[in-house]
Amino acid sequence: MRSRYCRRAKPSRGDAQAAPPVTGHRHGHRSRSLLGTFGKVEIAVPRARLNTPDGKTSEWKSRALRAYQRRTLAADALIASCYLAGTNTRRVRRALGALFGGAVGKDTVSRVWRKVKSDWDAWNARALAEEPIVRLILDGTVVRVRLDRKATAVSLLVVIGVRADGQKVLLAVKAMGGESTEAWRAVLDDLIRRGLRRPEFLIVDGAPGLEAAIAAVWDGVPVQRCTVHKHRNLLAHAPERLREEITADYNDMIYAATREEIEKRRKAFIRKWRLKHRAVADSLAEAGDRLFTFTRLPPSQWRSVRTTNAIERLHEEFKRRIKTQTVLPSADTAAMLFWALLASGQINMRKVDGWQTLATKPIDQPIDLAA
Repeated sequence: MRSRYCRRAKPSRGDAQAAPPVTGHRHGHRSRSLLGTFGKVEIAVPRARLNTPDGKTSEWKSRALRAYQRRTLAADALIASCYLAGTNTRRVRRALGALFGGAVGKDTVSRVWRKVKSDWDAWNARALAEEPIVRLILDGTVVRVRLDRKATAVSLLVVIGVRADGQKVLLAVKAMGGESTEAWRAVLDDLIRRGLRRPEFLIVDGAPGLEAAIAAVWDGVPVQRCTVHKHRNLLAHAPERLREEITADYNDMIYAATREEIEKRRKAFIRKWRLKHRAVADSLAEAGDRLFTFTRLPPSQWRSVRTTNAIERLHEEFKRRIKTQTVLPSADTAAMLFWALLASGQINMRKVDGWQTLATKPIDQPIDLAA
């Protein structure tokens, strides 16, 4: 033991052994303000000097309270979650003003948000070789960001993977100028560079740039064109008075119960609309057998592979969250915010329908395109 202010330990009475050497000494404390979910408090942080091998001393540093730390991790998490819930920086300040006693300004919210960037950078660089991905869903969406002090539209290119157990997982989200072949090729090349295995099935929105990029890196992989996107294409080729009839015929074809019934109704659709409004029939024929690739899989999977709805739902939720901001600060912020909504648990993805039969390989026979 050593007495107060004593820097060298004294041996106990009757103890012949020398006292163990000390590693340093206390010298008071300093006051620190810490903001937590309980409000602002003052903490007395001990001060100490530690002996070094060269005979000098160094300042002791607390591992529990980092240098310059002004908020607890729980407070930072609360601020970030409010921002992710769709509230802009000023509204976060007002919403949390009562809890934090007005100590949270919009600059504080921005600093907390920037701390997320280190996790975002690590996520973008992570290896994918151990991910048991068997299927990919690819789509893009347009958001407005500030570029050179002007609002500019950029595309967020999103890739969702489906693991062998059916669980969906976000693999990539990149901010690009558009959905060109070069843009999509950059996204796919990055996934491959990080070890992503060749997928067994692809679901796309039908954008020409994406399809060209896929053909360059994964030629021969079965590709499903989104049936919802094609429905929109058909309606765009027809006058408004025909759209209800087109929708009824299209749904009867796409949602038929068997592969044979789908083939039969496709032929009927082509024959009817070639006579009634040829542009509609030509638009359907343009998709070829890729619109019906889902029929090569077990019927239990049809619902999950017919469309890119898994990504469309994310797009809708993302845009709902950023509605209060209108224009995001930068393209990188837009991509990082999209990722953070899933990484933080604000948005969850469930398993795909029919995941029990994911191990079943697609049959080699495409649908009959004869009209």
